This record gives sequence, structure tokens and C-alpha cells, in this order.
Amino acid sequence: MQSLKVVVTGPFAAGKTTFIKTISEISVISTEKPVTDKKDKEKKSETTVAMDFGRITISDDISLYLFGTPGQKRFSFMWETLSKGMLGFIILVELKDSSSWAKSKEMLDYFREVSDVPYVVAVNTMGGKPDLSKLREVKEKLGIGDDIPFISCNASDKESVKEVLLTLMEKVLEFLDKRGKR
Repeated sequence: MQSLKVVVTGPFAAGKTTFIKTISEISVISTEKPVTDKKDKEKKSETTVAMDFGRITISDDISLYLFGTPGQKRFSFMWETLSKGMLGFIILVELKDSSSWAKSKEMLDYFREVSDVPYVVAVNTMGGKPDLSKLREVKEKLGIGDDIPFISCNASDKESVKEVLLTLMEKVLEFLDKRGKR
């Protein structure tokens, strides 16, 4: 069986752990610890300090290994480690938290710099109806063009997560075809 590595990244409280837990067919290996910063505790009680790991089987011979990064800058030493060998990545952005959009841009720039692989931007609406003007604002803030898939998703909905992963896999296959590696 061939294993394909996908990284799910984004700032603190974007929904990365939820995204992986929603789709993984195995119990997710998670390194969540209690949040210590008072301001961050207002958003959630735990944070990923190393990684999350899940798996989903695509076919009899292909599995996706999903690696979720920590979102806090103090754990950024894991970003480089987790990016090694990835075939693509997903940057997850929380729509309702505009204060995190600049951090999303920093993380996007970092991952684009360390690896020339396809990626998609998934804007986590957590089930709410997305405000189109806010989606445009996020896209502008991240500085991405129309060639990059920009998807509204709900990290806690399996079909929504599946759509994001399928979109990324299409980009990965296009990328591999262009490089003659498939």
C-alpha cells in the first residue's frame, strides 16, 4: 500500500485537530495539552504541541496520512519536521476569527517557502453559512490567486472534509503529471 503524506496547518483554533478527527478511520494520535495563555483559553482549553496524526484509505492501494501541525508560533519547530516528504498541504483558516488571518498568511508563506507542493485553502465556517464578503476578505488577506483552490468547509462535517481532501488530491495529481512522476 502506498502512503501519501498530507499536512493540515493553520493558526491556533482554526480547527485542524477537528478536521483530522472528523475524517480519520483510526483513532487520531494527538498531542493536545492544556492551554496556558489566558487569552487563548477564551477560545479553547487544549492546544496541539507537536502534531495530530490520522489516516484515511482512498483505495485498496492508497492511504492518506494526515499530519496536523501545532498552530502556535512557539511550537513552530515542528512545522519543518512535519513538512518533510509531504505531497501537499491544507491551510485551514477560521472565518470568524479575523485576528488569526495574518497568522494564516505567515503560515502559508512559510509552507510555500519550504516546499514546492500543491496546496488548498480551506476556510472553516464550523457549520455557519459563509459570508461571501468575508470569504473575499480572507482570500485578499492571504494574497492567493484564482489558481489556488479556496474552499469553504466545516471541519466537523465528514463530507465537507472529504471535499477539501479530494480537491487537494486533484491538485497533487495535476502536479505529479506535470513533473512526469505519476
